[in-house]
Amino acid sequence: MNLLDFLIPTAHAQAAGAAPAGGGFGMLLFPIILIAVMYFLMIRPQMKRAKEHRGMLDKLSKGDEVITSGGIAGTVTDIGDNFVTVEVADNVRVRVQKAAVGNVLPKGTLKSA
Repeated sequence: MNLLDFLIPTAHAQAAGAAPAGGGFGMLLFPIILIAVMYFLMIRPQMKRAKEHRGMLDKLSKGDEVITSGGIAGTVTDIGDNFVTVEVADNVRVRVQKAAVGNVLPKGTLKSA
């Protein structure tokens, strides 16, 4: 007995005419299960979050207090098709993409901060 015999298993020849173990269906079943798990753990939750974000952007209106994805907090003063104007201080307005709006805050949140 050699130390390598414990680390590397020895190969044995397969008997002639014996059927291979785990036929074609078993090999096909693993990728299908893997794709299903990936869908339910990664793709579906991301699609759900994107749908909620689109719904939030559709409900966006003037006077809403928002936080952008860059961390800028302000009040919405104007809404276009692709851009939103956010007032971050008195007479200081910033135009950001509509998709950059991360959260809509409850009314009065910025006044108390």
